[in-house]
Amino acid sequence: MSAMTTDAGRIDSGRKATGVPGPVPEARRTPGKARRNPRRAGRAGWTPWLYLAPALVVLGGLLVYPIYQLGLISFLEYTQAQVSGGEPTSFKGFGNYTALFGDSQFWQVLLATVLFAAACVVTTLAVGCALAVLLTRVRALPRLALMLAALGAWATPAITGSTVWVFLFDPDYGPVNRLLGLGDFSWTYGRYSAFALVLFEVVWCSFPFVMVTVYAGIKAIPGEVLEAASLDGASQWRIWRSITAPMLRPILVVVTIQSIIWDFKVFTQIYVMTNGGGIAGQNLVLNVYAYQKAFASSQYSLGSAIGVVMLLILLAVTLVYLRLIRRRGEEL
Repeated sequence: MSAMTTDAGRIDSGRKATGVPGPVPEARRTPGKARRNPRRAGRAGWTPWLYLAPALVVLGGLLVYPIYQLGLISFLEYTQAQVSGGEPTSFKGFGNYTALFGDSQFWQVLLATVLFAAACVVTTLAVGCALAVLLTRVRALPRLALMLAALGAWATPAITGSTVWVFLFDPDYGPVNRLLGLGDFSWTYGRYSAFALVLFEVVWCSFPFVMVTVYAGIKAIPGEVLEAASLDGASQWRIWRSITAPMLRPILVVVTIQSIIWDFKVFTQIYVMTNGGGIAGQNLVLNVYAYQKAFASSQYSLGSAIGVVMLLILLAVTLVYLRLIRRRGEEL
């Protein structure tokens, strides 16, 4: 025992003489995280922003600056006289917004836009989710055919699809009236029939996004969960309402917000299919209304004010929707 103690003393004295560190006593060891270099931590914090810098510059040029110009013009007196240089540009403050909110047609168009967008969003989500569930039930070949047909509708330009739908429902040459026995019924003459026709086209070109996204989410759900619910005797509707939809809620939030943004600012379909807003402007929506004010009437500042109002409405709807989701404790 004494020999072992002597050897240990020699080893310690040798380590001290040569500068080789010995084992650290347990009392001196500091548990927890290792020490970090503040300079390295600061550099690591800036590294993600350096990678994002090119994208932020592009977004700033394509998004932030146009919004700034839109808001700036909405506070000015900016008509054809100012564009041509005949009169100087003057600051009007909230004069354009006062004139806009005092116009009864604006409120009628706003109400029509909200109702039309809501109908488009609900119908698009219903059709897209139903077809997504159908894709999980059919065989490979029908699934591939449905996917290709849906992606073809999604890839079709809006002006092309609108022109084709106008031809299909044409009272003289369209095949739809002949198949339905409607004779020379004009879909674009009445206000509600014209809105319904545009709704069909909007849903036709929008449901593929919902279908593909929801289908991908359904395939990510563990099959054991759905199989267990089926063995317990739950119907397909019960499985969708109680299991599938809650698990897909983050995905449904994304497609809902996207659909609201797309359908609220519909322009091409309304403008093409109703020839600029329908008879006496009965099918106007905010985007077409802003176009008429800005370019048909050369009231660029008033059209910019309508654009700002649309932007604020969409931001408010998105923020409220996200706030409701966060209150439920769900993560996006």
